[in-house]
Amino acid sequence: MSLAAPPADAAQPIDDPAAIRGADPALLGAALRASRQRTLARLASYERALAPTGMTVPYSPEVNPPLWEMGHLAWFQEYWIARNPDCHRGIDAPIDAPRMPSLREDADRHYDSSRVEHTARWRLPLADHAATRDFLDRTLDRTLDIMAAWRPSADPLHAPPYFAWLALMHEDMHGEAAVYMANKLSIPLDAGRPRAREDGDAEGGVMAAVEIPAGRCEIGSRAGACAFDNELPRQHVELAAFVIDAAPVSNAAFLAFVEAGGYEQRHCWTAAGWEWRQRHSAGWPRFWRRNGPAWEQRWFGAWEPIVAQAPVCNVTAHEADAWCRWAGRRLPDEREWECAARSHGSRAGRGAGHAFAWGDVWEWTATEFAGYPGFRAYPYREYAEVFFGKGYRVLRGGSWATQAHVASATFRNWDLPQRRQIFAGLRLAWDLD
Repeated sequence: MSLAAPPADAAQPIDDPAAIRGADPALLGAALRASRQRTLARLASYERALAPTGMTVPYSPEVNPPLWEMGHLAWFQEYWIARNPDCHRGIDAPIDAPRMPSLREDADRHYDSSRVEHTARWRLPLADHAATRDFLDRTLDRTLDIMAAWRPSADPLHAPPYFAWLALMHEDMHGEAAVYMANKLSIPLDAGRPRAREDGDAEGGVMAAVEIPAGRCEIGSRAGACAFDNELPRQHVELAAFVIDAAPVSNAAFLAFVEAGGYEQRHCWTAAGWEWRQRHSAGWPRFWRRNGPAWEQRWFGAWEPIVAQAPVCNVTAHEADAWCRWAGRRLPDEREWECAARSHGSRAGRGAGHAFAWGDVWEWTATEFAGYPGFRAYPYREYAEVFFGKGYRVLRGGSWATQAHVASATFRNWDLPQRRQIFAGLRLAWDLD
């Protein structure tokens, strides 16, 4: 038995992060089905492109073997729902409870990311395409059968739908990773691009900005909804007055830095940033090249003219910091970003007329990733806590490749400051005197 799909004419807000975080089982079931369709479509694109290599790719710390990625998605959903004897307890489920058997005898040995070190994933005797698809299909059917008995809860963090929400978020975040992996590997993929702002300045001039007065701002996830542990507890913070740009830095604005020799100006860079620039001989953003007098950007293996008014993408935090210093500005603190997004913002394309547009690229902030005061780790301990205090930088917002119900003003992404495989850009902030 599978969870019944909603009628075709029923409006189901599966793209709304607030609705999805409410964790209605029927809504989550529809979203899980849609997410799996996206997963299988991406798998098909990888299969077509990598058929000559048997779905193998060269080792890189920025990617995973595609078949491992797909098997891991099936394993994760099964581990936290069908195999979890304490699924009904939500975030109170003990992390060390013995699990019921998997549909695959080798599942824990091959697909548990906490057990299988990253480099080892290239050496595993992974299941082939057909067996991996079968594992994906059977685990989803099993999940939907279990969810058919669930009912909505006023406190979803402490109810079984929490784990369905977690599995959905996990699959969609890996879905975005599959998109940026395809971009890095030059795999043709039917995907979008960051959108050009119609009101942007093609010459990279001064943009509109938002003034935020000094005062108290609330950050973190709301009560009565699913959330990641690093978004909680909800809290009030005191902020000094500041100004923040209405949109991320454009390609045109970043190109002005490149052509002004910003990559060679030592005073623009932090010590770590300058060491990174020298080690990689960086002279412009990743996937850019000069073609005669023009600049081009590589998307999924094809070189295209750079779109001047689209946000710059695939830059490191080091490059973001350097651009800010060159411009006499700074990156916002993540609390400033959330305050501006809550009071003035809307995800790009979802709210015309808002002063603070976000959602075309992830945005580096000046904040090192750590738990909020009063942090409590949830059962999936490997999600966030293991990255605290290890030099990871917070990114906010979401990219054009982020599934709509993942992106919210409270969501905290993070990565190492030298990474530039993700669709990340930057936005400027400065203090009010």
